[in-house]
Amino acid sequence: MALLVQKYGGTSLGSIKRIKAVAEKIKSSKEKGDDLVVVVSAMGHQTDELTKLAAEITLDPPRREMDMLLSTGEQVSISLLTMALNELGTPAVSLTGTQAGIITESVHGRARILEIRTKRIKNLLGQGKTIVIAGFQGTSLGIGGIDEITTLGRGGSDTSAVALAASLEASRCEIYTDVPGVLTTDPRIVKNAKLMKSISCDEMLELASLGAAVLHPRAVEIARNFGVTLVVKSSWEDLNGTTLTSKKNHIFSEGGIEHRSPVDGLELVENQAVIALSNIPDRPGIAAELFESLSKGGVNVDLIIQATHQINSNDITFTISEKELDNALTQSEKLINSIGGEISSQSGLTKLSIYGSGIMGRPGIASSLFQTLYDSGINIRLIATSEVKVSCVIDEQLGKKALRNVGEVFKLSDKQITLNPTNENNNEPAVRGIALDKDQIQISVKNVPDKPGTASKICSILAEKNISLDTIVQSERKQQENTKDISFTLKKNDRSDAKYALEELISNWKGAKLEEGESIARVSAVGSGMPFTKGTAGKIFRALANQKINIEMIATSEIRTTCIISEKHGEKALNTLHTCFELGVNKS
Repeated sequence: MALLVQKYGGTSLGSIKRIKAVAEKIKSSKEKGDDLVVVVSAMGHQTDELTKLAAEITLDPPRREMDMLLSTGEQVSISLLTMALNELGTPAVSLTGTQAGIITESVHGRARILEIRTKRIKNLLGQGKTIVIAGFQGTSLGIGGIDEITTLGRGGSDTSAVALAASLEASRCEIYTDVPGVLTTDPRIVKNAKLMKSISCDEMLELASLGAAVLHPRAVEIARNFGVTLVVKSSWEDLNGTTLTSKKNHIFSEGGIEHRSPVDGLELVENQAVIALSNIPDRPGIAAELFESLSKGGVNVDLIIQATHQINSNDITFTISEKELDNALTQSEKLINSIGGEISSQSGLTKLSIYGSGIMGRPGIASSLFQTLYDSGINIRLIATSEVKVSCVIDEQLGKKALRNVGEVFKLSDKQITLNPTNENNNEPAVRGIALDKDQIQISVKNVPDKPGTASKICSILAEKNISLDTIVQSERKQQENTKDISFTLKKNDRSDAKYALEELISNWKGAKLEEGESIARVSAVGSGMPFTKGTAGKIFRALANQKINIEMIATSEIRTTCIISEKHGEKALNTLHTCFELGVNKS
């Protein structure tokens, strides 16, 4: 007998007819001998309807009262579904988040789960009951130890379900939704998007952070951290869906289910070199020519950074192993000789990286890393970011010092720190999925001091406003008076708060200014086999160049390559890359 946690979303419960159909599905699972804990969302668009009711009264409702209001949506679902199960002869009982023992922090509207007290759930399971639990909600201890209803924010029911599966040590957690599973890209844009049989949690975190809405990143983080087997399936079709895999299997820490440190590892890779191409033409195909040439020459490129363009020219910087420097310079000089520009290189560098779930979704993590390096007197040569990793290229002589100080700040044990890790080829696809994110803006902070602490100050002041940065790119080109540019993307609705905070900061830097880019889209290729497959970046850049799509910025991580392009080319780029890597269903 297995213990399963099943979650059904609002569309699966959008009518009485659908609720009865879900009850039949649950009964069928129960009759196979499984114990079941079922987590549900509010019916259909009920949460939106409740929000509209509040808006008719006030444009600024108290968060506590919104939690009181919105939590009623799930209470309707759990009671109706439980009635339907009992009517079918399947003994069931409903529990609110509070009754289920879901304990959260004391933050209304976006609380994180601290722990789940499972005694009552286990007692009811022992009685043979199917338990129907309200997702999206929990309880915190308010003033005087009085319980307060809290809600978890966007994706809260997914988060509730995976947290329950982790706490109950369930065999698996099944997320039932209106799509057949995780697809290779957005099926609304790319008609032949294909169902993935499996995907790693790290890959899913990248795709979820880039706008793939099938799972919320918080739910994936918990699955990754606690080794939960997570399956995304269709509510309507009897398909296997997509299984999320993870090598992680952490025990519960004192920080709680969602309050454990998001940084669970630190690594240092020595003997690195940087090659910078500056003042090269800003036109489609230049990046493709460069990285195709490097791939043909047998050079394995690690990080790639392309900053925002300057009039009609651009800069591209990349890192390699020192032993490949001469070969990489030879290949790069061929391009410079044909198109113009300058080339420079630097050896004696090291790459320091922190990794863990949802790092960029927590604004203070990157700023803490940069601040620690600043406090240690260490300047950052390059920055590369993703949802699961933040890397800094620094002077190799300061590498051990940086490793020690960063490890102390994030309270990492010796087992969590690795020097010169060796990664074995996992034989996974170089690209498993393509994502398009059009909910982004691009801001550049021009002419900032090229010295330790600059990146830290920018990230820290945005973190204070709870603003998460996505892609961070530090330019190579030095401006007047030893200054540089730092560019980044962030959510559109954070635009005004970010500009206000940054304008106050840069007023202290002579000549510094803010510059907004044109409307942008981020198109990203994600795959855990990317580090082991030469030529992937060149293939991406060539596919876009063939469609005359110019790349504004490039940022890479270990398993993701992101190109910032004009918003008007977003969907075209998505289709192009999906076809390029042959990810779609063959309809011939």
